[in-house]
This record gives sequence, structure tokens and C-alpha cells, in this order.
Amino acid sequence: MLEAADRGSNTSSMATLIIITGMSGAGKTLAVQSLEDLGFFCVDNLPPVLIPKFAELIDQSKGKIGKVALVIDLRGREFFTALSESLNYIKDHFTIHCEILFLDATDSVLVQRYKESRRRHPLAPEGMPLDGIRLERKMLEELKNSATQVIDTSNMKPVRLKEKIISRFTHLETSTLSVNITSFGFKYGIPIDADLVFDVRFLPNPHYVEQLRPNTGQDSDVYEYVMKWPETQAFLTKLLDMLHFLIPQYRKEGKSQVIIGIGCTGGKHRSVAIAEYLGKMLGASETESVSVSHRDSERDRH
Repeated sequence: MLEAADRGSNTSSMATLIIITGMSGAGKTLAVQSLEDLGFFCVDNLPPVLIPKFAELIDQSKGKIGKVALVIDLRGREFFTALSESLNYIKDHFTIHCEILFLDATDSVLVQRYKESRRRHPLAPEGMPLDGIRLERKMLEELKNSATQVIDTSNMKPVRLKEKIISRFTHLETSTLSVNITSFGFKYGIPIDADLVFDVRFLPNPHYVEQLRPNTGQDSDVYEYVMKWPETQAFLTKLLDMLHFLIPQYRKEGKSQVIIGIGCTGGKHRSVAIAEYLGKMLGASETESVSVSHRDSERDRH
């Protein structure tokens, strides 16, 4: 469960530093991956004594590095006592919003996870995992009490932990979802990295209009030809309605990129025109970064 209340105020105008720590096996790796999907610059196992130097880099970047997540755990236990001192130094010298995310789980769950992964606990390399877990819990007790957020992952599936972290930290700065629209020709194969693929071969084909055949959907005459048909307008209305629904769902899930493939026979006329139209419409109405590319439009040009 989420135990601690937010202690920060509005942080949209300042850099954010998240310290990810907690019990070994409680989910720190998944947590840092989730924050990375939200656009955080992430560093794993940074010695706490180096945090002030890292804060200087954030401050000197002048906004280029605005969201940072650092994983601090007992792998660097000889430096661990410096964490509190480092965070106090940041508070006194920099305008950086700092939070500590502490991940926890019950002893029995942690023991089971170590058995399933066949890993050794870092504090009990030659002994029973439970011995190391109990020692680690004692060493981290004070840090847990000072954490701004504590998440108990005992009964959480990985997807649920990711959802909770995304929900908790999205408010710091709206995550950017890159929407990449690419046209292609089915005769050259479907893009293997496409998340969504739409077939527009049902639309009237400019290939059979002699004066249009040499041009592509980026040329105004071909573009206008593709767009003038009622079936094109009906299709685009339904497609945009679907995308306006799907894109926020992808963002909510923590996805950082969506690739939309628009295909026709050769990837030169219809798919290019439709991709261009979608790029303009989504770019104007969505907060995401939208790009358009045409994989096959130049293949048969001489």
C-alpha cells in the first residue's frame, strides 16, 4: 500500500530527484524502469557520497536534465550512511525537489522471491536469505521512516507496481508519448515494430491515374485525390476517434512510444497521404510528440 502522504508542493518549475531504495527483492529494478518510461534520467547503484556532485550537474544543465531517478541500496553499504547528509546538502544548496521512494515487502515474500530467482541476498551471500533480510530491514529502518513514499509490493504483480509508480509520479511533469506514423507498402512487408497497422487499400488508387502515378501522397495533386472521396472522410473520422481514445490509454500504461503503420499496396500514394493527414491532425490536437515518415514512397522512383 502507499503509506506516506506527498510532502512536496508544485514542482513543475524545478528539477526533480527521486531516490529509489528499499529492501532487496522488493522491486527496485522495475521501479527504475517505470520512471525511465516516464522520461527520467536513471542511474543504478550510485554511491550516496556522489549525489551532491550529481545535483551540481543537474543544476548546471539549466533544465536539460529535469527529472532524475537514482537507485541507492545496500550494494554500496559502505557509502550508505552518507545519504542523509547528501540530501541535506542538496536541500541547502540547490533548488531541486527531492523524494525518497522506499519499496518494501514481507520477509516471507522476499524469501520466496529469492528462492524463485535463485539469487543470493547481498547481506547473506553464504547463508540463509532470511538472515540477510532481517539484517537489511534493521539497517534500513531509519531510512524507511524518512521516506516520502513507501510501497509494499508483497501482493503486487509487476504490472500493478508499474501502474502505481506511474500514477504517483506522472503529476511531476506530464510524460511525453512519442507517436510515430509511418506509411508503407504491403508488397514490401509490414513494419515489424508497428504497434497499430491500418490497411487503406480499399481507397481509390491514384496509381491508375496516369498524371498522378509518378507523384507521391506528399504532392498536393495526389493528396487531394485521396482526400476527396466520401469513404476517405468516413474512414478518417472513425480512425481519429479511435486514436484519440487509444493514445491516452497508452500514455496511462506508461508506454513511451507508439508506432502507427498506414499501408497501401506500394506505399507511395494512399498510405502516404493518410499518414500526412494523421500527422497534422494528431500534432495539432495531442500533447504528444508526433512524427511522420514514409518507408517506401521513393522505392520505384527513377
